Amino acid sequence: MVVKVKVIVFCVVLFVCIPKLEGQSHVGDTLTTWKTLAYDGASAFGGLKHAYSRPFHWGKADFLKAGGIVLGTAALFTFDEESSNWFQRQEEDVPGVLKETGYYLGKPLYNYSLNGGVYLIGLLTKNEDWRKTGVLLISSATTVGLIQTVSKTLVGRARPITNVGKASFEPFSNEAAYHSFPSGHTILAFTTFYAIGKQFENPWAKGGFYTLGLLSPVSRLWSGAHWLTDVALSIAVSVVVVDSIDKYLEKERYPVEFSKDRISWKLQVGPGTIGLRGTF
Repeated sequence: MVVKVKVIVFCVVLFVCIPKLEGQSHVGDTLTTWKTLAYDGASAFGGLKHAYSRPFHWGKADFLKAGGIVLGTAALFTFDEESSNWFQRQEEDVPGVLKETGYYLGKPLYNYSLNGGVYLIGLLTKNEDWRKTGVLLISSATTVGLIQTVSKTLVGRARPITNVGKASFEPFSNEAAYHSFPSGHTILAFTTFYAIGKQFENPWAKGGFYTLGLLSPVSRLWSGAHWLTDVALSIAVSVVVVDSIDKYLEKERYPVEFSKDRISWKLQVGPGTIGLRGTF
């Protein structure tokens, strides 16, 4: 329980202490909280529909990108067993806190708690950037969550720890041992931190969040719960889905607007100092 609490606190503090999400909501300024909530709910559902419908509108570049992902996954498949053995050999030297953090970051309960927390901050403070980020997180996590849930059962790939090989499949199996492809922990964790990282222009902030998003995938490789191809494809799906929904939200639901009288709040932390600074 202590580790679980530390994971949630760490994520919230890390997100707040690198402040960039400063905008104010033009929707929240004119609507009640309940109407804003309804608007954002429709936006999240719209993002989900947009992501699922994109393949029907793909152009040449999109099909080339999809082909590259498939070919890359196929290439990794050739040494799935060797890479899995290598990662599992490293597990005993990995600090327990890293393994535990990676595991819980990909758990739906904690993942959605973080996503929902970001959105609630935006809703209660009427900050559109935070709200839009929260909607992006919830919509993207729901989209990839449904994809991985269906795919795991449909594909029925055996996990490395079953010791039956990388090419063993039992489609529609109810056994967790045959739910390896894709990686649910990876797809949720990387979707969340990739979406958050996209909101920052600072390369160090982006890199920090992207690295945090990779902790869950690597932890699953250490434990022998997934193959390298499982986590690699999951990361690719996360990137495609987040980018697609992010573009939809920015274009259709939360166009950039600037208000002359807006006040932007930032958390300032320094030697002997902690507080909020408002700029206008």
